[in-house]
Amino acid sequence: MKLKKEIGNVILILLGILSVGMGLKGFLLSSNFIDGGVTGVSMLLAETTGIPLSILIFVINVPFLFLGYRRLGTAFAVKGALAIMGLSLCLAFISFPDVTHDKLLTAVFGGFFIGVGIGLAIRSGAVLDGTDIAALLVSKKMQMLKVSDVILLLNVVIFTAALFFLGVESALYSILTYFAASKMIDFIINGIEQYIGITVISVKGDDIRKLITGMGRGVTVYEGKSGYGKDGHINDPRDIIFTVATASRYPPSKQKYSSLTLPHLLFSKVLTIRQGGF
Repeated sequence: MKLKKEIGNVILILLGILSVGMGLKGFLLSSNFIDGGVTGVSMLLAETTGIPLSILIFVINVPFLFLGYRRLGTAFAVKGALAIMGLSLCLAFISFPDVTHDKLLTAVFGGFFIGVGIGLAIRSGAVLDGTDIAALLVSKKMQMLKVSDVILLLNVVIFTAALFFLGVESALYSILTYFAASKMIDFIINGIEQYIGITVISVKGDDIRKLITGMGRGVTVYEGKSGYGKDGHINDPRDIIFTVATASRYPPSKQKYSSLTLPHLLFSKVLTIRQGGF
């Protein structure tokens, strides 16, 4: 089973490499657009210095792979190094058709293919861009910054540089490429559904729990006490119910009670119970 899983991971990494190669050589390079992260830095340097992109992508990623080796272990570093080396070889020796010169299509679908490729590599335990490694390490050193904040700051610097070297129009289309790629990475890693935790605090917690479990959903119940005392019962015991629902089932209501974020049927029933007093 382990061998079968590793073979599956290798296939996904190869598909990811081909997808990124298609995004770069089939769309972005001919229009002088760039992506974010290490890939974007490599493309910007290739455009301004004339050094082949295949060489720059591997060389610039090496320090990040070393950091990954120090922090995340040998297996991660070796798999990441092989994946990035494969991407470099792909860019150097495999030809891709220049699909379109329409700038909007180039930005959107270039980002699409890059995002799919990076997402497949991440799902297989490898990386095709060292930015995430750097962001993770910086966020650990600076507790005020999240990984997403660090990535955003790095890309602000990259696209600001693109503004000066590539021009305003190319920089703006490059930002669109980055957003398309990031959305596809999220889709590949997390899937189409987004799950969010739901917390309900009520003196009628048992009735609400029965409604939720009656719909086939699991719950976790904590014991708590009221601290605000809006209903006049300070330190009165009440249940804290936690469950999970998909984002697509959230009620559209912007009312006070929409924070329950339960599916429509359950939501209406909870509100009915609530009339007796939370």
